[in-house]
Amino acid sequence: MKLLNKSEQLEPQSHTKLKVGFILARSFTLSAFALFVDTLRLASDEADNSGRVRADWQVLSSSRHFITSSCGVQVAPTSAFVEPNRFDYIVVVGGLLGADDPIDAESIAWLKRAAIARVPLIGVCTGTFILAAAGLLRQHETCVSWLHYQAFREFFPDHRVRSDRIFNLDRMRGSCAGGSSAADMAASIVQRHIGKNAARKAMEVLQMERVRTDRDLQPRRPLGIKCRDTRLRSVLLKMEGHLDGSLSIRGLADEIGLCRRQLERLFAEEIKMTPTNVYKRIRMEHAKGLLMRSDSSVIDIAMEIGFSSTAHFTRVFRSIYGKTPTQVRISTSPAQLMHG
Repeated sequence: MKLLNKSEQLEPQSHTKLKVGFILARSFTLSAFALFVDTLRLASDEADNSGRVRADWQVLSSSRHFITSSCGVQVAPTSAFVEPNRFDYIVVVGGLLGADDPIDAESIAWLKRAAIARVPLIGVCTGTFILAAAGLLRQHETCVSWLHYQAFREFFPDHRVRSDRIFNLDRMRGSCAGGSSAADMAASIVQRHIGKNAARKAMEVLQMERVRTDRDLQPRRPLGIKCRDTRLRSVLLKMEGHLDGSLSIRGLADEIGLCRRQLERLFAEEIKMTPTNVYKRIRMEHAKGLLMRSDSSVIDIAMEIGFSSTAHFTRVFRSIYGKTPTQVRISTSPAQLMHG
């Protein structure tokens, strides 16, 4: 299969009416689906008429059964599986990661047919997990929410993944973090296929200030740190996405076009801490959360954030929080909380 270059990435199959097919997973995220499809609806017609003039969409399924979202609202399929090349894009909307068999075997087989037919596939929210599990993202960089980054790396260690941007377009695949970024990704497609005015109109009706691009960062602040410089925000998100301590400060500086000394100066000016200390604190906050919410052993938690010994991990942890990992775990145990 010939891969498209960047100028050709995610180009639709036709140049008439924009046609999008949706596959909704069991326990799918309603907001992500609603924002994506409503962006199409608002861009498709003038004013608030909701006619399918410049765009059309279908919810595809192997059965006529209602599909239940994670919040309990149900959506009825509008079409059986037809030839994939009837659509310009196929969007898989995921939801709760704990759901067994989020889509059935017939749906997976149809997605593989669509890939062979070179129809662009898009994973929204945890729809990326479904596409990756089907072997359809291996050669592409994937964007996921910071909330699901570690899980994606564990499930698909041979895939390239990022959690700093709101969505990503990589040749014949698209992916987005979910939530409001579903509207931005849809608007990006509308802008390419229908026009900038249609995309802007859809965003304005949705009360969103602008169409965010695939260069916009996820609105996440590790450690609650506020910083104006987008380069710093990008570095913080990268740190949060590599909790095993595998990043070097020099490498982080290179990624944003600075030398190490310039990055350290930027951290000192805006955050009043060194990059090394911030990275350590981010990893320790993750460890503290695991101690309070999971039953993982202390050594397993230490190894997850890049420490090879419990003793070293304990020393660093106590220097930051004034307690050992074991003391933090005991103080937040159910029995302790009941007696506290």
